Amino acid sequence: MIKSGMMLKQREICLLPIPFSDLSSKKHRPVLIISNDYYNSNTDDILVMAITSNLQDKDTSEIIEQEDMETGILKSVSQVRVDKIYSISKELIIK
Repeated sequence: MIKSGMMLKQREICLLPIPFSDLSSKKHRPVLIISNDYYNSNTDDILVMAITSNLQDKDTSEIIEQEDMETGILKSVSQVRVDKIYSISKELIIK
């Protein structure tokens, strides 16, 4: 889990435990922080969009590639799922 006081910024990618639909287990999944920095520093929650490397559904997704990254490494060409927006507690962020 993230350290208390760690600043989460808009456009960062983090990992979040996402439960399977039957709630039998969880898997760590990447998400893109979309809430602005003011919101992130003044609330206990953040707004995120899911990221997937499954490139089949292009109607509700935006492709991201390594050249789109300001810092860090994107393991593979991925899609930001604009139809999967979540408000989550910052305490759930793994890294």
